[in-house]
Amino acid sequence: MTLFVKENYTWMIIGAVVIALGMFLMSGGKNTDPNVFDTNQVYSTTRITVAPIVIVIGLLIEVYAIFKKPKTKA
Repeated sequence: MTLFVKENYTWMIIGAVVIALGMFLMSGGKNTDPNVFDTNQVYSTTRITVAPIVIVIGLLIEVYAIFKKPKTKA
């Protein structure tokens, strides 16, 4: 018996993409002047709130993918 089936791997890939999207959102943009610290850009809502929520959702998808049991034929 195999531990994971195709559906589990599909959910794992979806979770990995969501986590990567969260990391991308957290990275944000670059500052125009490297000598000036722009608090609005560093502490933006996207970086501080949205990105961690997206990453946690991706991790929950990964947990679901690991614990999901394959469907058995009746």
